[in-house]
Order: sequence, then C-alpha cells, then structure tokens
Amino acid sequence: MKPLETRTDIEFLVNRFYHKVRADEKIGIFFTEIVKVNWEFHLPKMYNFWETLLFGKAVYKGNPMAVHFPINAKKAMEKEHFNRWLELWTKTVEENFTGKMAKSAVSKAKNIADLMAFKMEIARR
Repeated sequence: MKPLETRTDIEFLVNRFYHKVRADEKIGIFFTEIVKVNWEFHLPKMYNFWETLLFGKAVYKGNPMAVHFPINAKKAMEKEHFNRWLELWTKTVEENFTGKMAKSAVSKAKNIADLMAFKMEIARR
C-alpha cells in the first residue's frame, strides 16, 4: 500500500470503487438500471471531483446534489444506500492506500454520504 497523493492514484481508486459499485446488490441498480451510467463520461467527472476535494485543484465543475435529485425521484435513495456507498468507498481506500489523504478521502466521503442521505430524505417528503 502507498499514500494517496496523485491524480493517477485517484483514477485507480475511483475505478476500483466503481467496479465494486456496479456489482453490488444494494446500490448497483442505481448505476446499471436506473441511471444507466455512461462510464466514459462519469468516471472522468469523478476523478475531477475527488481531485478537487482532496488536493484542492479546481478541476471539478458540477453540482452533485442536483444530479441526484432526479434519481431519488425515480427510486428512493435512502440512508442504507449511502451507508453501502460509504462502506464500499472506505473498503476500497483502505485496501489500496494509507496516510493522511486516504483518511481524508474516507472522512470526506462520510460527510458526503450523510449530507446526501439527509437531502434525499427531505426531497421525498
């Protein structure tokens, strides 16, 4: 294992993570059936998102919350789904990276999961 410190590391992490996500019984359906994600478009966006979040490079353009509301309207995105997302992310980080940035990647993901779950629940009321 090595420190999480480059864009290449982020790409590796994101690719490994989404490989798990697609195969996951609990949340895979959101990506494969409900949204039918265009991976050639989605993955580079996620590389940029995490590079911005972890390394402070302003390469991500978008509004993650706004993208998820229409999905939530089709199929409820509940706390258990975000917990699973976080579990897969944490496992992927911890299997491959160590150090401060790896811990930050998990901490930031927890904050994202908590906020997204809260906002999606409110939107369903």
